[in-house]
Amino acid sequence: MERSSRFKGFHKLSMEARLERVVQWAKLDSVERDILAKHFGFTLETADRMIENALGIFPFGLGIAPNFRINGRDYLIPMCIEEPSVIAAASNAARYLRFEQGIRSKAQPPRMIGQIQLFGISNPDRFKRQILLQKQELLQVANNLPSRLIQLGGGAKDIEVRDFSHASPPFLVLHILVDTKDAMGANAVNSICENLAPYLEQKFQIKAGLKILSNLCTHRLVRASGKIPLHWLHENPRKAEKIAHAVELASRFAEEDPYRAVTHNKGIMNGIDALLIALGQDWRAVEAAAHAHASQKGKYTALATWRLQKNKGFLEGNIEIPLPVGTVGGITGVHPTVKVNQKILNVSSAQELAQIAAAVGLAQNLAAIFALSTEGIQRGHMQLHSRNIAASIGAQGPEIDKVAQLMVAQGTIHLQGAQEILSHLRKKQNGTHLRQRS
Repeated sequence: MERSSRFKGFHKLSMEARLERVVQWAKLDSVERDILAKHFGFTLETADRMIENALGIFPFGLGIAPNFRINGRDYLIPMCIEEPSVIAAASNAARYLRFEQGIRSKAQPPRMIGQIQLFGISNPDRFKRQILLQKQELLQVANNLPSRLIQLGGGAKDIEVRDFSHASPPFLVLHILVDTKDAMGANAVNSICENLAPYLEQKFQIKAGLKILSNLCTHRLVRASGKIPLHWLHENPRKAEKIAHAVELASRFAEEDPYRAVTHNKGIMNGIDALLIALGQDWRAVEAAAHAHASQKGKYTALATWRLQKNKGFLEGNIEIPLPVGTVGGITGVHPTVKVNQKILNVSSAQELAQIAAAVGLAQNLAAIFALSTEGIQRGHMQLHSRNIAASIGAQGPEIDKVAQLMVAQGTIHLQGAQEILSHLRKKQNGTHLRQRS
């Protein structure tokens, strides 16, 4: 029987109980459980091998977003982030997007672009023709590397030429399309570029400039879509339609106005980045690619869109985003918590990971504009932020939850309100102690 990620009341469980649910779900062994519960495995020595000038470890919280169904399969999503409300929002939105096969997601094959900048070409058109005629020879030279990726069938697969002869000084750029298999592929692409450049210089008597991958990965697009039956939004058909229409209006705002689109897309990346950090991915590369893609048509616009399909009885959302991710290489085989998170997510390829990331982004976007369109974004966010506020003013242990609860109940979710509540609680507690002693 297929496991269900629909964990009702998961957020109400104790931390230990939540951990046990995930341990059972992912069939984690005792060592893997301790990596999550006791932070075993990641040491100062590991940090020193990973980065330069290491002097410590900076921990973030690791959480799980349940309820996700993507392409007919249920997933628990590991998410690492410092901001409250992100995981709760993704989990809640995922409940609405479980209709039929859940979020439908499809990723292009993992092809990255390597760039070789070329100077000293007097006749660009003739050079382009020569490159196309000798493409197979050039690909063979590019792939002449002792690379595991190439041995597995990846490597350089195609070549394109882009003309910048209008620039000062004029130059051309050779694009090498590289199949990176299940790796993000940066190191492999850079090696291929650096391997081919000297051959081009010698063969065509030209000068190579930069030799590096492009993070504008237009060949690694992922598209995801989800439908929500209107009666899932509200039992009253008129109110359900009103909610869906409000979500569509919020979407159209982001599609038209770059100032709104940046915030719209930042919400999408809240979810995607949190997943990518938990999986040891280069989330900065994904951020760069995503925002560049949002500007591809000459104006910065929304990565995700929502439409009320009134005649069909659905609210439908779609996202298109480039996602250069990998399941091998980088720190995926080094960081112990990343390895456990990979086991929890249980993906078999970089394409599957990309499909999941796009689905998380779509759910995160739904949660944000749903809140904006109904009760406003601050109410839910500040309720979840109340525990941080309580801790920041010196509440300790059980005081934190008590102060947070009273702030929410009184509608005073700010520092001054927290300080007044904590002061009152402690005065009351001291009075109780004095009466008990007397």
